[in-house]
Amino acid sequence: MNTRLIKTLASVTFVLGVLSALAFAGIGITHLLDDGSVCAETDYWANAALEGPLAVDAGVEASGSVTRLCQESPSIGQRAAGLGGELPWLLFGAVALLLFSRLLDAVLREGPFTEVVARRLTGLGWSVVVGTPLAGLVVGWSQSWLVASMAPTVGSGPEFAGSMALVLAGLAAVIMGRIMREGVRMREDLEGTV
Repeated sequence: MNTRLIKTLASVTFVLGVLSALAFAGIGITHLLDDGSVCAETDYWANAALEGPLAVDAGVEASGSVTRLCQESPSIGQRAAGLGGELPWLLFGAVALLLFSRLLDAVLREGPFTEVVARRLTGLGWSVVVGTPLAGLVVGWSQSWLVASMAPTVGSGPEFAGSMALVLAGLAAVIMGRIMREGVRMREDLEGTV
């Protein structure tokens, strides 16, 4: 086991996790205190042939083939929905990186095939399995609601933003954690009989 590489990887993932958490807090605070416009992008009209002006609310500027909408004086709800399009993935990334860093620390302290490592691998897997669709739904819903609040002709049904491939990786980590836990239990039983 290359401990220097694992130490470096644990340190890098911890620093990246902390930076993601700081970016989460910084973006949240600056956007809440900012009094500028809130923008959203949509592909709702991508294949449409529009006749006449687009029906948008007052203070909304449509640009870029009507795919970018900006509200000059957004409401609190619109500002929160704008944040909902950015912050969930930063929070998800920070949590996943910090859990991965803790997993690597446990590998360094305890060794790779221990109950603690198996438990932390399972926890990391479940956080990815649950966090990916949750963050994707929050981002998708926030963006669709924000667009619908600026252009009333757009439906505001919940959408999913992101890739479900991370869910498969999370499920693989959960399964590997279970396998490792069984292997640890079998090794302890074997050591007890010898």
